[in-house]
Amino acid sequence: MTPDPILDHCSKSYPLEATPCRAADIGGKGWNVLADDLAYPLAVVSRSALAHNIAWMQDFARRKDIALAPHGKTTMSPELFALQLAGGAWGMTFATIFQLAVGVEAGARNAIIANQVLCDADLDGLDMLLAGHSDLRVWFLVDSLAQLALIEDWARRRQSRRRFDVLLEIGIPGQRTGCRTLEEALALAAAISRSPVVRLGGIECYEGGLARCDSVHDAREVTAFVGRVLEVARRCDAEDLFGDASVMLTAGGSAVFDLVVPLLRAQGLSRPVQGVLRSGCYITHDNGNYARFLKQIEQREGLDASLRAALEVWAMVQSVPEPGLALLTCGRRDISYDLEMPIPVRHAPRGARAATEAPAGWKISALNDQHAYLHFDPAGTVPQVGDRVALGISHPCTTFDKWRWLALVEDDLAVTGAISTRF
Repeated sequence: MTPDPILDHCSKSYPLEATPCRAADIGGKGWNVLADDLAYPLAVVSRSALAHNIAWMQDFARRKDIALAPHGKTTMSPELFALQLAGGAWGMTFATIFQLAVGVEAGARNAIIANQVLCDADLDGLDMLLAGHSDLRVWFLVDSLAQLALIEDWARRRQSRRRFDVLLEIGIPGQRTGCRTLEEALALAAAISRSPVVRLGGIECYEGGLARCDSVHDAREVTAFVGRVLEVARRCDAEDLFGDASVMLTAGGSAVFDLVVPLLRAQGLSRPVQGVLRSGCYITHDNGNYARFLKQIEQREGLDASLRAALEVWAMVQSVPEPGLALLTCGRRDISYDLEMPIPVRHAPRGARAATEAPAGWKISALNDQHAYLHFDPAGTVPQVGDRVALGISHPCTTFDKWRWLALVEDDLAVTGAISTRF
């Protein structure tokens, strides 16, 4: 059951003088972003683009005959989790037990923790969630004998009879977690198969660290990595190390998710394969990093168009102190800046009830805690104090975590709903 939080003066950008309301009832206020009904900055999600993206990615998974378990860390929004599940997602992916608990509350009953679980508090929490939900199944990652020893030690000290479902993680040298060699992976898989406290359900990997937004490079490197992972899966299968009737093979960030489909549809194993794609950022997409990667996916897949940018942060021009520079009411507290600066995408002059595309030369050069530096050509369109500017983002994850709620808006920027986040 998804929550229906109360929005009030404690919620950033909610009008101080407005009466509190349930998120589900905010549409009744009759507010519109361009009527300046809410304070700036204001993070908004396009309802139509959101629905399109959920349907598009689900259709992609269906056409490829794979399952979808979107990574919940992107939004940490129970309402969006529920929409993804209702849209056909097989389950959800998370990075922590805390995130998993939010997903379970939103209705997820198949879940992958794409991370190692090893501390007592997390193993206790996972045990509690599994005990409290008989229809819940969770797989987490194991990549070392040392981690396995900690899990077994927990079980001995707790006198637990729990047997956790785990996935063997295959990693990339010099990058994140995961077994580095075939020999290391097979030794760990054998130890897992002998352990009374874990059950080997399949193989996991994350290919995103190989992506360079160069289609030739990305296809070559990811394909080679997929080959390594498949070899581990085949050897584990040949040695009868899997503990399930089917084998889960799972991969997929948001940059080159099409290139891991051959892994997820692997043939030749002695038992059925459950291929699970874990992309997360597709739900709102972006205007920067993933937009560039998506153009290459569209070329490789022969698509004219696919995902749409659904997330914007609206700000107001608060000062134009010198020619070519305007300051906006938006800063590091409000918007992503980890991969690149925000991108001006729309402009609405003061009083206008419609927005147009922002001039191509407008650029955000820097952010302070509460200010964005907008540079423009003084000979072109000059922003005025009181104008509104919509900023697109690069990498949605680090915008969502700056908001406890975001407004759902229609194409005319009428506010018709709200979602909450649980970071």
